[in-house]
Amino acid sequence: MRRHPVQSSALQSIGYDADKHILELEFKENGGVWQYFNFKPPAYKKFISSQSLGHFFVTKIKGKYPEEKVKYL
Repeated sequence: MRRHPVQSSALQSIGYDADKHILELEFKENGGVWQYFNFKPPAYKKFISSQSLGHFFVTKIKGKYPEEKVKYL
């Protein structure tokens, strides 16, 4: 999945597959890449337009969607 760099203290890049409803996040701290499933387009729009991507992730995504680590460093 193609990701795009973002301005965030926690995230390096974000990718999204609107057809499959998969959000992909690359984290700065450990370089890990995780996918979050069943992430609908309205949730993605709210995420990318939020004031803080890291805060949105912690409060609205982490632990609330099925997830899978896809890259290890």
